[in-house]
Amino acid sequence: MALLDDVATIAKVAAASLDDVGAAAGKAGAKAIGVVVDDTAVTPSYVAGFAAERELPIIKRIALGSLRNKIVFILPAIMLLSEFLPAAMEPLLMVGGVYLCFEGAEKVYEAALGHSGAHASPDRAEPRPLSGKAHEEAMVSGAIRTDFILSAEIMVIALAEVATQPFASRAIVLVVVALMITALVYGVVGLIVKMDDIGLHLAKSGSGAARGVGRALVIGMPVIMSALSVIGTAAMLWVGGHIIIAGLEHFHYDALAHLVHGASVAAARAVPFASGVVGWLVETLVSGLFGVLVGGVVVALLHLLPKKQQQH
Repeated sequence: MALLDDVATIAKVAAASLDDVGAAAGKAGAKAIGVVVDDTAVTPSYVAGFAAERELPIIKRIALGSLRNKIVFILPAIMLLSEFLPAAMEPLLMVGGVYLCFEGAEKVYEAALGHSGAHASPDRAEPRPLSGKAHEEAMVSGAIRTDFILSAEIMVIALAEVATQPFASRAIVLVVVALMITALVYGVVGLIVKMDDIGLHLAKSGSGAARGVGRALVIGMPVIMSALSVIGTAAMLWVGGHIIIAGLEHFHYDALAHLVHGASVAAARAVPFASGVVGWLVETLVSGLFGVLVGGVVVALLHLLPKKQQQH
């Protein structure tokens, strides 16, 4: 009975630890939502044009490559950095925030010009005259390379949320985040790319209701993809702006943080029956606008200024 009591105690401690890991992983993963949404919006384009039976195998290969990026390459690097050079983590996170702002602002810039660029996916900048296995290998390799940047952002953002925990706890949480986000992103991507096939199958079925649902899926998927792209861009600008503002506050340049907090509190007080939602929306909006400003400066430096110099 004493042995069983000890086993029960150990089980309770283990369960509590798992709960802590789950809570920390959930919190850390939530902070990376901007990158996650963008990753989900970008990946389906890599299977465009392939036969339906190759779509899920290609997504599986990209997902395994993404997991390898996170666990084999990125996780050891950022864990060692956080352990032996923790002062570098906040600047690294801010650099990532600037990159997110740049990605978001560049998408806005490209939308304003009426075309889509290829910065986030250089492998899609020029169509490859490939087919069959060679084409598939090229697209998978390009997707995994693009994923490396997005995965690095996800892992660094997640690490910042658990930076005060012991080394082993940090490593476990990041492994959980890597598994959880990879499964989420590529599970949703798999569902998205097969939605057309599901819709076509339902549209050809005998039931009138099923045909209506199938036609709605086929018609609605382009709208869903466009919405995902817009949401991903907005999320990147918000997350990137928030990361930079929080980083400046960390280095005692807290005027922006006070401005955001003050605007959020004032808006929440103005609408007391929905104070939490309104406060969050205002904070998100101000962070997003700051993200647009930062990203716009980088876009101007990388795109507009070189063009003016060439003209001169």
